[in-house]
Amino acid sequence: MRSELLAESRVSSSFGVNSTNSWSVQVLHRDELSGSTNLKTESITENDKFAELLSQRLTRDSARVKAIEEMLEVAKAGANTADWEPVKKEESLSQEEISSPIVSGLSQGSGEYFTRIGVGSPPSDAYFVMDTGSDLSWTQCQPCASCYKQSDPLFNPAGSSTYKSISCSDSLCSQLLIRGCRANQCLYQVSYGDGSFTVGDFAVETLTFSGSQVERVALGCGHNNEGLFIGASGLLGLGAGQLSVPTQLRLPFSYCLADRFGTGSSPLIFGGGAIPRGSVFSPLLRNPRLGTFYYVGLEGISVGGTRLSISPAEFSLQSTGNGGVILDSGTSITRLVASAYATLRDSFNARATNLPTAGSFSLFDTCYALGGMQSVDVPTVDLHLTGGVTLQLPAANYLIPVDKLGTYCFGFAGTNSDFSIIGNMQQQGYRISFDRAAGRVGFAGNQC
Repeated sequence: MRSELLAESRVSSSFGVNSTNSWSVQVLHRDELSGSTNLKTESITENDKFAELLSQRLTRDSARVKAIEEMLEVAKAGANTADWEPVKKEESLSQEEISSPIVSGLSQGSGEYFTRIGVGSPPSDAYFVMDTGSDLSWTQCQPCASCYKQSDPLFNPAGSSTYKSISCSDSLCSQLLIRGCRANQCLYQVSYGDGSFTVGDFAVETLTFSGSQVERVALGCGHNNEGLFIGASGLLGLGAGQLSVPTQLRLPFSYCLADRFGTGSSPLIFGGGAIPRGSVFSPLLRNPRLGTFYYVGLEGISVGGTRLSISPAEFSLQSTGNGGVILDSGTSITRLVASAYATLRDSFNARATNLPTAGSFSLFDTCYALGGMQSVDVPTVDLHLTGGVTLQLPAANYLIPVDKLGTYCFGFAGTNSDFSIIGNMQQQGYRISFDRAAGRVGFAGNQC
């Protein structure tokens, strides 16, 4: 495959929503938000800034993957929401008393893409992290005991005519994994793998998606929050669990992730218009131990048109909750079980003998020095999913620039865990639709 690697990558396509039973909001990368970075100094060069920004992203990414590992370990040990004692009516707990000794095992990590949603009536617009690896949605709220800096004013529930607290006896409260009760107000807590957390009141509220209002959506109103959600007011949970927005709305949804190094956005769509014509479908799989994550069947990988000798068993999801392949919007870099990654990397290297090597960078162990080259020939990489679906990855989805000098790294990594993750860098350029009612996930190119 010949690729203009040093030119800026763009997705230039249109996507129309014709159904009256659907609505959408725009999705953009977190780096588009003002104040979304934390560079050590403003005096460093543009090249160093670029490398530092990528290092921050990979650090967040590693924390998220570690959190997913811990979540799965806890789930496989038998912990789930059914194991939690129902809260006693009128039980009085402080925010500190909501904490759980296994909170780190319930960590989920933080996402990389954002969307803008209105909360309340009248709506207060704010940015939310878009995360298919989380169920509970939440926003920072007044009065705030401790809040990180966000781009928009804090949401004030007292100013909304549609805000309603959830009582401790409500069935919605019992679905929280970590919960408490004060004066019959249901309280929630969520902690993340990077040390971020949110604690506050559990409520129902109206959400506005690009002018379309959805009533009585359960979400957290966080009064004590800390973490790396810089710029965003909170998180939009798009997971497969009971409290996620798609589950509450009972609607399919889809997204197409914008170019991480470019500008612009694309719609996150719910409802009848979420699944575009021309989509190809693969079955959605479900971990019997943990319902949050979306699993797909990865049957094999090809490099340069040749199928690699990787056993499908490397990627299979077991009834014990072991193994499997998670499709995740919040993890940047695709992680493959160690033996499969080694086979992929070695095969790519064997076919990329024309590319001068450049050592390693962070979690990338295979990099190339392409500075000064206008175009290069690179081996193709294809992912083969159950149902006859083949994702033909653009070169920009697996050769990642790590500086401004022309150093590119092979955008996969190995993991010692027994499961794999298809990250958002490899998902770019596809409109990915999640249709849980039909038990399938769809992929459509050029539909952003």
